[in-house]
Amino acid sequence: MKSLFEKEAAAELQHRLSELEQDARPGWGKMDVAQMLAHCSAGLDMAAGRIHPKGTFLGKLIGRRMRPLYSSDKPMGKNSPTARELIMVEDRKFLDEKQHLAELINSFHDGGPAGCTTSPHPFFGPLTPEEWGKGMYKHIDHHFRQFGI
Repeated sequence: MKSLFEKEAAAELQHRLSELEQDARPGWGKMDVAQMLAHCSAGLDMAAGRIHPKGTFLGKLIGRRMRPLYSSDKPMGKNSPTARELIMVEDRKFLDEKQHLAELINSFHDGGPAGCTTSPHPFFGPLTPEEWGKGMYKHIDHHFRQFGI
């Protein structure tokens, strides 16, 4: 799995983000394109320790056993559950969210492994910086695929 700490992976996501249009429609799910961008930004905020979503009951039961899936090459499932704090339901401004995500991708990449949180993932539990880097790439890639980029 690619990692957001890899220069090529970060550049790839930035290129794909630049191709995203305001009228893009999801192939699945409920979020519109601006909400998806805000959701991806919230994921990066979590990985950098700026927000701390609460753990889930299901995560406590099976999350740690499923942890290897987070950074594996296996694609994320469509309509996977997410932490409440990462669910975006309010209206967002597309251009603002697009610019913000571009900044956060650069910030996360530039911060490297030392910039990762030591707080646990709300579902998978404690992660290494390497797992965070792969998981963040995988998460953003998943949502970019959702919107056809």
